[in-house]
Amino acid sequence: MSAPNPAPGIEDLLRDLAPRVLGALVRRHGRFEDCEDAVQEAVLAATARWPAEGVPESPRGWLTTVASRRLADQARSDLARREREAATAAEVAPGEVPDADDTLLLLFLCCHPALTPSSQTALTLRAVGGLTTAETARAFLVPEATMAARISRAKQRVRAAGGTFTVPDGALLRERLPVVLHVLYLIFNEGYTASSGDRLDRPDLAREAIRLTRAVHAQLPEDGEVTGLLALMLLTDARRAARTTASGDLVPLAEQDRTTWDHDLIEEGTELVTTALAGPSLGPYGLQAAIAATHADAAKAEETNWAQVHALYLILERIAPNPVVTLNRAIALAETEGPEAGLALLATLDDDTRMARYHRLLSVRAHLLEKTGDTEGAYDHYRRAAKATASLAEQRYLEARAARFSGRNPGGTPGPARRG
Repeated sequence: MSAPNPAPGIEDLLRDLAPRVLGALVRRHGRFEDCEDAVQEAVLAATARWPAEGVPESPRGWLTTVASRRLADQARSDLARREREAATAAEVAPGEVPDADDTLLLLFLCCHPALTPSSQTALTLRAVGGLTTAETARAFLVPEATMAARISRAKQRVRAAGGTFTVPDGALLRERLPVVLHVLYLIFNEGYTASSGDRLDRPDLAREAIRLTRAVHAQLPEDGEVTGLLALMLLTDARRAARTTASGDLVPLAEQDRTTWDHDLIEEGTELVTTALAGPSLGPYGLQAAIAATHADAAKAEETNWAQVHALYLILERIAPNPVVTLNRAIALAETEGPEAGLALLATLDDDTRMARYHRLLSVRAHLLEKTGDTEGAYDHYRRAAKATASLAEQRYLEARAARFSGRNPGGTPGPARRG
């Protein structure tokens, strides 16, 4: 029998605590898969009991104790393992919360060198970011079955390699850092615009990505890409309050009330961008942060320096080619040279299998077709984009755009087909 759905506050708390508890258990016991199973059972127990009994005084300690007992039960068939579990239990009080940032430790463990970069990212999104397998698959633009197999193989390889649970230093840290940053970037993106569900965003994931990135930045304050990624997150998250209406409908960037943007975050992010760009090399995260700073610098949408945005995307496309970068450059190009130029650039993505049925490609094309006066084409692409996304908020928004050309009004806030 499955546990009942917890109250939203409890659900958010469990999502926040689960990776920290998992990190603590793996640090002590070293058995990643067993620890993950134990934490999942502890979360299910909390889901069933906390709504009726109340959240315990030390929720993290409660989860740690329940998961540790599950591990101990698993080990009883082996005498040596049972003695090791008993010794560990004697050393750690049930409600004790370690001082170490176990989530950060877990992050580096998931980026074990025995794994391929894609498997490192997938495992981290699953274990640290709390994404479901389906959400992780959408982040990679692959089928869910493919992602499930990838995550399973990653767990087996970590176990076979006997991964140690410590934060690496020196050359080893530098070796794992690019994947760590990419993982944090994907977790933040999922938090800023959820790939599924009835809410546009998942603030808990965005906050956790920012917290972990701050922790990495504290270790490597001179690294330009770490600085750039933190800047990008802060400048992007600053827009969160303006991105939805009171009813939860999406408000595109061009229509947002910029007075509600978090200007403290913008100030901090802009200072970090300046630091990142002053470094010896220019990386993808620093460039994306510079683009976000350009948007933040415009008091009104029509004051945006689109020529600068396009130039930055052009550089980004050259140093880190990616179809999503090209998609975003098409938006900027349409603003500087007209929608036909943007559509011509989008056409170069049509044969890229990674972009097949990608809803943002469909929605951007719909917006540019609308600007050329091709309302029939715009209607068709808005409808196709709505069907291609699993986000209910984005579905409402795209259906509302399409409805202007068909006489239907499903609700939602019309606006340009750009992500806020």
